[in-house]
Amino acid sequence: MNGKINGRLFLVLILLAACCGQALALHSTTRLAHHGRSRHHLGILWNPLFRPTHESLLRQNEEVDRLELPRIQDQDELDQLKSSGALLPINESEALHFDPRLASERRYCRPWTRDFVEDISQAYYREFHAQLQVNSAVRTVKDQKRLRRHNRNAAPESGETASSHLAGITVDLQRRGMTTPQIQWMEQYMVPLQALGLVEPEEERHQWVFHIMVSDRYEGWRESNVLAVKEPPESLPQPAAEQSIEPPPLSIVAQQP
Repeated sequence: MNGKINGRLFLVLILLAACCGQALALHSTTRLAHHGRSRHHLGILWNPLFRPTHESLLRQNEEVDRLELPRIQDQDELDQLKSSGALLPINESEALHFDPRLASERRYCRPWTRDFVEDISQAYYREFHAQLQVNSAVRTVKDQKRLRRHNRNAAPESGETASSHLAGITVDLQRRGMTTPQIQWMEQYMVPLQALGLVEPEEERHQWVFHIMVSDRYEGWRESNVLAVKEPPESLPQPAAEQSIEPPPLSIVAQQP
């Protein structure tokens, strides 16, 4: 009798072990398949022409310093710049709207940055009959400190890599939801402008925006290239995988007529 019982217990243990092994194998396969899809998925969605780099942040701050612009500390300083006309409101239009979460008192930027936003949004609308969305514009140091508490990828509020939003020369345009042709159009629109040192763009990975700093030299270039701001140039450089274009130092651009 004891032998029969022991034999049955042994058989039950073998069956249980087999079932557990199959469940573990299925769980492991599911996890691997899930992670495999995630990596592939992220690789497709985030393959930017304008990758965020330390050097890009340095160039943005060099431009802020060249213009001798303040890093806006608080609401009082922001209000003074608005009152003086140093900061202008970004206007909504058929080609441009705001993220509703962006407070109305933060929908301001420098005049040349507003010119750029209007130009690129109108050209984008003509191409795709769709609006661009402004997610962020001017910020104060207090705003940036608050942002960094929730987003550790945000630029610091001080130092040589501080956020250029603090000077009012930068906007974030929504990238999430764009099709591949729309993203490529945005990139190719900015390639020649970056090469001239007129903009310094980044495609942020975690916030899914085009972060674009605009130089005040854009004003002079715009006046002498009225037609150029209407449509992207006909002859465009190849994507970064085939050709890498580095913007010239700002000091060189400054010497150009």
